[in-house]
Amino acid sequence: MAVIIADSDVLIDFLRGHGEGARHVALELESRSLATTAITSFEIRSGAHSTKQRKSVDALLEAVIILPFGAEEARIAADIRIQLESHGQSIGMADYMIAAVCIANQGLLLTRNRKHFERVEGLTLSG
Repeated sequence: MAVIIADSDVLIDFLRGHGEGARHVALELESRSLATTAITSFEIRSGAHSTKQRKSVDALLEAVIILPFGAEEARIAADIRIQLESHGQSIGMADYMIAAVCIANQGLLLTRNRKHFERVEGLTLSG
């Protein structure tokens, strides 16, 4: 079974306790191992400003597998960027990197940002 890799938008939904993304994250946390990327970890950690928010983010990230961004992921991210930008379809640096981690780990990306990520060849979206 492919690992579910949560993007920042659905993890933020979970932390706020609303939306379909929150329900999906809660279900994945209960039923099997949920992962996220080191890039997503950075995104949600840097958005936590209060002590309460930081504690909530820390608790969530301790409950998931954090997948690294290494040399292979960098190669894949560069290929994605070149391919998409050659067609005028930039999705942003972080999203190239997140997509690459998902592809390298043969994971399913759980995100509400389908508009960006559905453009990435070889990336499977969850749900």
